[in-house]
Parts: sequence; C-alpha cells; structure tokens
Amino acid sequence: MEKNTILWADDEMELLKPHILFLTGKGYDVITAVSGDEALDIVRENRNINAVLLDENMPGISGLETLTKIKQLRSDLPVIMITKSEEEHIMDDAIGGKIADYLIKPVNPNQIILALKKTLDNKRLVSDKTNTEYRKEFGNIGMTLSDNLSWDEWKEVFKKIVYWELEMDKAQDKSMLEVLKMQKADANTQFFKFVEKSYVNWLNGKDANAPTMSHTLLKNKFMPELEKNENVFLLVIDNLRYDQWKIIQPIIQDYFKIENEELYCSILPTATQYARNALFSGLMPSEMEKRHKEWWLNDEDEGGKNMHEEDYMQAQLKRLGKDIKFSYNKITNHAAGKKLADNINNLLQNKLNVIVYNFVDMLSHARTEMEVIRELADDEPAYRSITLSWIEHSPLMDIIKHLADKKVKIVITTDHGTVHVKEPTKVLGDKT
Repeated sequence: MEKNTILWADDEMELLKPHILFLTGKGYDVITAVSGDEALDIVRENRNINAVLLDENMPGISGLETLTKIKQLRSDLPVIMITKSEEEHIMDDAIGGKIADYLIKPVNPNQIILALKKTLDNKRLVSDKTNTEYRKEFGNIGMTLSDNLSWDEWKEVFKKIVYWELEMDKAQDKSMLEVLKMQKADANTQFFKFVEKSYVNWLNGKDANAPTMSHTLLKNKFMPELEKNENVFLLVIDNLRYDQWKIIQPIIQDYFKIENEELYCSILPTATQYARNALFSGLMPSEMEKRHKEWWLNDEDEGGKNMHEEDYMQAQLKRLGKDIKFSYNKITNHAAGKKLADNINNLLQNKLNVIVYNFVDMLSHARTEMEVIRELADDEPAYRSITLSWIEHSPLMDIIKHLADKKVKIVITTDHGTVHVKEPTKVLGDKT
C-alpha cells in the first residue's frame, strides 16, 4: 500500500519525537513544522501531503487561523486539530472550519493512529467491511429465497437487498456489486411467482397475512392518523421507490420525526391510471367503473385517466364518514410547486391537504425516453443521486421545511414504484 505523508505542526516538536517514531514505524512519512507559517509554506510546496496534524496553540498565527488558510490552499486536505484547551468555542470554531477530527492533549500514539485511519482509510475500511459482511449475508438471503415466504418475510428480504444496495453505493470496491445484482434479479423472479400465486387470495380476503394494498392503504393506514391529528398533509410522491425513500429520509428527518415506516403493495396493473385511482378511491378498478361511471376511463377511452382523483378522494371520505374540509393539489412542474410553497399557509385551515408530486415519475419516464437523462441516470446509484439532488432543491422541500414549524402531521407515500429499463423499445401503432 502507498505510504501516506503526514504534516505535523506543533511548536513542541522535540517532545513529540517518540510519537513520530511510532508513526514512522506504522508506515507513515512525517514532515514537521514548528509554526503555522512554516506549515503553510510546506502545504504550498508539497502536493503529496495526505493529512495535517495541527496544534491549536502556536506562536505567530494560531492553529485556527492556520486551519482557515490551509483550507484556502487545499480544501480537500484533511486536518486533525490537537489542542490543550477543551473550551467549547474553540471546538466549535474548529468544527466550523471543517476539521476531520479533534484530539485533546496529552495524546497517545494509538489515538493519533486511530484518528489517521478514520481520516485516511475510512472509505477503504468501510468498503472492505461492506464486502465482507455482504458475503456473509449472501448465503442467508439465498437460503431464505428458497423458502415458501410470506408477505412479511418478503418485506424483510426486500429491505435487506435495498440496504446492501445503498451500502455498496458507498463502497470503493464494487467487486460484490454484480453478485448483489444477480441475487436481486433472482429475488425479483421468486417474488413475481409469489404475487402470481397469492394475488387473487389477497383480493378475495382469503389470506389473513395479505399486504396493505393501493385500495386499502388510506382506510387502513391513513385514516387513523386523520382521526388523531388536527392538521394532516398526505404527500403522494408519484413513482417513489423504497431505495429512493431511504436516500431522502435523512433530509426529511432534519425537520420531522419519522414515527413509522411500512411497505405496502400496489395493485396490478401498477400503472398510475390503476394504482393511484385505487389509492384515492379505496376501490378496485372494476368497482370504480361500476360506482363512478362518470369518472372512470378504460384504456381504449379517450381523455386523461387521472383527472378525477379529488372526486375519488371526496367519495372515499364520505363513504368512511369523514365530513371534513380538505384540499387537493397536483404538482406537475416547478412553477406549480413554487406557487404552492408560497401559498402553503392558506392550506393550514383545512383538516386534510393532499399533495400529489409528479417529479419522480417524470424522471423515470425521461430516463427511458431522453438520452441526456439516460446518461445522467445510467445506473441505480446515479438515479438515486438525481432523486436526492432534486428533493434538496425542490419546492417540495420548501413546503416540508415550512410545515415543520407548524403543528401538522405529514404522511408520505407513493402510488407505485418502477424498475430500471435497460433496453427500452418504443412501439408505434394503432392504440387498440
């Protein structure tokens, strides 16, 4: 392994010779400086330095001033502050200056080694650990897939596979990624068979362990929240997958406490026309056609297939005995999202506010149809990354931040997921 070069700046360098010998014995090259100015000269001249050990209290410019100037010279260079002081403001300033770690004198050699490993070898160590742990898990998941799994057991398998996908995203060594992809494909095949075998029994109520589905989601999971809380926002992010949710969850958690997380199963077909209408109506498509002929359109009928979601929602609320004031808002572009964010206060007088946000669905279609998006979201990690970038800068995030200051409950869900189409084919012909 290539040696790491460490710059150690401290005005008491004579006392640190045993530490330097220890680091040298562990394979580090150590360059020393006795002042902040000398340390800066070395950083300017030597591009091979991998990390800096920086004393806070030195003659001339202080460690914190040196830290700022080092970051101006090389923002990527990790700096570990070492100080005698435990004053909180110094720690705050150092952390604000984007230090990699913070040590209090007197330090022992093992503390320094640990700090350097965390700083320089963290990604490699995490990557090695990820691959090793997944190798162990691979056999367990494989054995599980050969069992006759229930819905609850399938949920656990899915969560594990998504967990390892996200861990592999962070790993530098992708050697186990192809193995994971093959295991995911095998799990998908087995899950298709499970759904095919179980679906009719789920719909007929013959399976006591049937999943919550599109048409039962609001009744079973959402209505209890509506009864418990003064103001509830139902946020439906179209086409949001579980892995995308896990990526954006930490951002949401900065503003809201996540009380519960559950997986549900879309009806078939999973297309928006069926899944989202079923979600808002609380009915299967055949029941929608029978009860609401004026709203339901079949595949061959002309016109938009999701034009009456608000009507379906109102009918379901009435059927469940919920005579409440509610709003329905469908966001299909940035301007509409910005307008809603600017006027969010006007919605707080309602007991229920429904927001359908369409960006992720449009992204999934664009990934198939537009070459530039296909290149930006060429694989699953890139697709997740675009989703994360979008939500960080979206009007939806502005809405969530604003609602965090109010006493409201937000329920976030989706209508269906998506799979990565690797070889899209466009079919041209008569619609029927």
